[in-house]
Amino acid sequence: MSRLVFIDTETTSLRPDRRAWEIGAIVREPGKDDHEWRWFVDSDDLDLGNADPFALKIGGFYGRHPAYMDDSPAAYRDRKTWDSVEGLTEGLVMRYVEMITRGAHLVGAVPNFDAEVLAARMRAHGLAPSWHYHLIDVEALAVGYLAGVTELDMTKLPWESDWLTQQLGLPPVPAEDRHTALGDARWARAIYDAVTGVGGAV
Repeated sequence: MSRLVFIDTETTSLRPDRRAWEIGAIVREPGKDDHEWRWFVDSDDLDLGNADPFALKIGGFYGRHPAYMDDSPAAYRDRKTWDSVEGLTEGLVMRYVEMITRGAHLVGAVPNFDAEVLAARMRAHGLAPSWHYHLIDVEALAVGYLAGVTELDMTKLPWESDWLTQQLGLPPVPAEDRHTALGDARWARAIYDAVTGVGGAV
């Protein structure tokens, strides 16, 4: 089995110039336990002046990004606390992402969205994205699988993620994990494992 990276990003917008502010990844290698990663990109590297407030709201940016989740005056007064909540620089995060995705198959829900933002930001820092060109979309896998084993009409669009999850007999994604990068990467892994019958330990 090739190395897989289940991946998801939370971004500042849906536009081509979007930035990833949170990245979640689960690396699966043959014969090894799955390994989870999550990074928050330093707010100074996010170009929030160009962000879409609705996109930030969907991902819970202001409630989850370490630089914004505590807006109390005390957080600003305590310089040590303020330093400790800042994320890693975008360049360093992209270096880590490049290392774990090199030669791997990216697996996710609409993974081209994540691959596009990661590739653009890697190249902005002088890095070459080198994952396998064949991206694996778990929603498309689920639809093909369900079309083959059920009599459901899978031609109705758009495919709804909660409905697909239910049809596969999987538990719903916990509310606290929805629209979080690692939560969505875990969901993609669950779909992949349900369809392929291949699993890994966390």
